[in-house]
Amino acid sequence: MTVSLPLVVVLGLIAWGAVKFLGVRIWLVVVIALFGFYLADTFLAPAIDSGTRNGVQVINGTHD
Repeated sequence: MTVSLPLVVVLGLIAWGAVKFLGVRIWLVVVIALFGFYLADTFLAPAIDSGTRNGVQVINGTHD
């Protein structure tokens, strides 16, 4: 069985769990999200993208 969830939903559930169960402040979640958007517009974005894709391939067992 394959379940397909958008990344935003998964990250939202992780953020909700962190706020609810770990006591993380909501402002910290917002700051981390905004920092992610800031990083997406820098020269580090291609490295982050390729690293994320390679990590997903390793976890899924589809790497060459």
